[in-house]
Amino acid sequence: MQQTRTFSDKLFLVLKGLAMGAANKVPGVSGGVVAFVAGFYEEFIHSLQRINYRSFQFLIKGKFKEFYHYINGKFLGLLVLGMVISYFSVSKILDYLIVHYELYVWSTFFGMILGSIYYIAKDFNLRSSKNLLFILVGMLAGIGISLLEPATENDNLWFVFICGIIGVSGMTLPGLSGSFILILIGNYVLLLVDSVNALFDTLTDLMKLDFSFTNNQERVRLLQVLTSFTAGSVVGLVTLSHVLGYVLNHYKNITYAIIIGFITGSLGVVWPWKEKIFKTNYSGKFLTDANGNRILDNYDRYLPSLTDSQTYIAFIFIVVGVIVVIGLERYGRISKEKQT
Repeated sequence: MQQTRTFSDKLFLVLKGLAMGAANKVPGVSGGVVAFVAGFYEEFIHSLQRINYRSFQFLIKGKFKEFYHYINGKFLGLLVLGMVISYFSVSKILDYLIVHYELYVWSTFFGMILGSIYYIAKDFNLRSSKNLLFILVGMLAGIGISLLEPATENDNLWFVFICGIIGVSGMTLPGLSGSFILILIGNYVLLLVDSVNALFDTLTDLMKLDFSFTNNQERVRLLQVLTSFTAGSVVGLVTLSHVLGYVLNHYKNITYAIIIGFITGSLGVVWPWKEKIFKTNYSGKFLTDANGNRILDNYDRYLPSLTDSQTYIAFIFIVVGVIVVIGLERYGRISKEKQT
């Protein structure tokens, strides 16, 4: 499992983790797709699989070096480092871009998913009726999820823990957007915006040796929510990786077929030309959560206007998204060739 990596490989691994973290925060985009296309998906799953009873025995006996090597610690550590950096940097930039340049952001991600479908399917046997059947199953599942209506926000810590298990699925299941699932559950703003901002503000206060936040009940509650969500995410990563590791070893073609279908079915979620529909009450007044944010109901998708110049700019960003994925794929292939 252990691979020899140059400094540039390690740097790019951090950047891939950064890309995974950013992708996981965008509704409709899956960090697992980044891992799949960049060529480290199976190593990621099998490394997580190593967090098991034997690895905990190393920890209990104080054999930290053995534990680190057993779980492929250098690989996971660099990847997680990139994800953590992402949540406090790239994800903040994405929040700004989605507010001010939403069409172009969705266009880029739409292009990236198109490129991902091409990458995964190009060497896959699409003539097999069995493979086509499972691709169809994946597509129907992806489309079905995209048509569900969001629930209302719930900050119960046990429910948040379950949200962590479900939300992290985007890292391990290519095509399944963990952030979009959180929107459906009703906790996207709470878990990926409010609680992350609360942690950022808390770290800023700690650097200033300012502990007044301990008297802020809302801040403390959000930190408790984030802790529960993080714990659920860790449990989800480990448990899902064991399931996926088994599936990849025994049903690889079926798994790939479902992934292709699922990613294809998720295209509707990231369709660039759409408007947000917010929930209203019987009198037409917008419903809001505890923090005053409007509650998302669904998206109203429409066809682009060919007389609008923004449409052609959006097409350019779709092409850019495809090029980004092809570039990642080629880098992943070159890296593998160097290691062999």
